[in-house]
Amino acid sequence: MTTLFGIDRLLEDAELLGALDGRRVSLVAHPASVTRSLDHSLDALIARGLNITSAFGPQHGIKGDKQDNMVETADEIDPRYGIPIYSLYGEVRRPTAEMMASADIFLFDLQDLGCRIYTFVTTLLYLLEEAARHGKEVWVLDRPNPAGRPVEGTLLVPGHESFVGAAPMPMRHGLTLGEMGHWFIAHFDLDVQYRVIAMEGWSPEGEGSGWPTDRIWINPSPNAASLNMARAYAGTVMIEGATVSEGRGTTRPLEVLFGAPDIDPIKVVEEMAEIAPDWMRGCALRPCYFEPTFHKHAGVLCSALMIHAEGEFYDHHGFKPWRLQALAFKSIRNLYPDYDLWRGKDFKYEYTDNVLAIDVINGGPSLREWVDDRAAGPDALDALALADEASWVQTVREHLLY
Repeated sequence: MTTLFGIDRLLEDAELLGALDGRRVSLVAHPASVTRSLDHSLDALIARGLNITSAFGPQHGIKGDKQDNMVETADEIDPRYGIPIYSLYGEVRRPTAEMMASADIFLFDLQDLGCRIYTFVTTLLYLLEEAARHGKEVWVLDRPNPAGRPVEGTLLVPGHESFVGAAPMPMRHGLTLGEMGHWFIAHFDLDVQYRVIAMEGWSPEGEGSGWPTDRIWINPSPNAASLNMARAYAGTVMIEGATVSEGRGTTRPLEVLFGAPDIDPIKVVEEMAEIAPDWMRGCALRPCYFEPTFHKHAGVLCSALMIHAEGEFYDHHGFKPWRLQALAFKSIRNLYPDYDLWRGKDFKYEYTDNVLAIDVINGGPSLREWVDDRAAGPDALDALALADEASWVQTVREHLLY
């Protein structure tokens, strides 16, 4: 069955297009904002005659050209269309009054990874809040959650909100961004005109386990290079809070459980199997080696464990990336008790101050404390996560569109 994303349905529906006639329209987009025929959404919408008066780029920019993490993008004027391209990861991350004045309706067309820390989720919340404040309308042109419906991780603890933690949701949230917008509106009691242009032919439990097999993968950000990465990301993103490498500076970033010159991957995987073999289901782990060209351990040979959540090794409901990554950290801690595993408070992570990056990423200290507690076994982390996961599933049930 042909899968149509929100942008495809909008372009093919005269009634939907008619609702935009005579309105000033803005587009929030990045490189993966393309139609089924791989035309960029900005080009396709303008070609259909819409009055596009501005566009917005999230983290990494509308072109996706900012390779490393936490690199800001400047505002610019589009050289082809002469419209302003505003950055929501530069001088501001929340749209200003001037930016909101540039249009009447804001089309949000970002491909997400289904993970709380992926900043496009927070960008959606900020846009909804500012649209409510300024009387604007937001349409989400919905796209798949490539990680599907499975939910995993503890809920963000109130008081630990950040640009990578918008609200009390788990790490792997199981929603599309269209569904997430409905939950944001309910949770924050936002008075905003909101519409989701839903997908057609997509099922989170269908063939592809979240990502439709009839659509190709395009990087929504420079290091989201494959579907394997999208599946693993809810775990491997935690390495950004650690001193070991997540594989940045290589061709397969965020698809490894660690990379370091002084850690034995064979011993780590054996320790993982000793502690919690059930948390290793749904994928294959393969020792590998790399020398990063930039970022952590640049120019140094590192050993690593590569995750293969793909092909015959992938079990959609058995794979638990958050627990798998926690288990890798735990195994490193057990094998190397004095290893300097966590980045310190001097590392400023996503506009936070005086807090450990690993705690920002997890929305609280519980995972780090579990890793560092030699007496805490897998049951202790499950006790924290299982109740939160069940609560989230129940909370968002009414907002599911597929």
